[in-house]
Amino acid sequence: MREFDPAEIRVVACDIFGTTVDWRTGVADQVARIAADHGLSLDGGAFADAWRDRYLPSLRRVNRGERDWAPLDTLHRESLDELLDERGAGSAFDDAARRRLVHAWHRLPAWADAVAGLARLRRRFVVTTLSNGGFALLTTLVKAAGLPFDCIVSAELARAYKPAPRAYLTAAELLDVEPGQVLLVAAHRWDIDGARDAGLATAFLERPLEKGPGRTADRAADVAADLSVTGFDHLAGVLGC
Repeated sequence: MREFDPAEIRVVACDIFGTTVDWRTGVADQVARIAADHGLSLDGGAFADAWRDRYLPSLRRVNRGERDWAPLDTLHRESLDELLDERGAGSAFDDAARRRLVHAWHRLPAWADAVAGLARLRRRFVVTTLSNGGFALLTTLVKAAGLPFDCIVSAELARAYKPAPRAYLTAAELLDVEPGQVLLVAAHRWDIDGARDAGLATAFLERPLEKGPGRTADRAADVAADLSVTGFDHLAGVLGC
């Protein structure tokens, strides 16, 4: 592994789902509410977990060329339809309700340290998203959560999903910097590994509650990254912001 030099960093690129926003709480709450609107009692947390479990497999099918490119909303809808059918709940949700469920991923609460920490990082760096979320999804999510990003970079612009190298390298190209001048911040080992393999610097941000109570999230001790931090405020301090 090359030696990490904080002075070389020009861009801080942030993963979104789980790293910057609490996807599980946000999706679980909205799923339970939408189900209740349709006269159903649904365990929102368990449903959110099962839905999220289909996330990486759906991305891999696109990256391997097993299906044509599709934005994340489309992949989420396909996973949702399969999940509802498997649980015998397909007839309870019409197309409008399913669109509401998919759009739950567009409005998710920021972690408590995110807004202030990102604002501190912006004093010194260009701060961008680098997410598998679609461009429209990220625009809506960032605005709703009040996240102070300088710009939005989506895998949709690369037409490849992380952890494919093209997703990371496209971010560097769009911002006119070298890959090593980009610091990818993520709470997931697979994302850190992908960024490192593409030549980016990496910061693992530990989110113990990302997957909710009783489910184990990635831990700093198990991740090889240039930096390990506990929040965006911690990262800003480490980088002298």
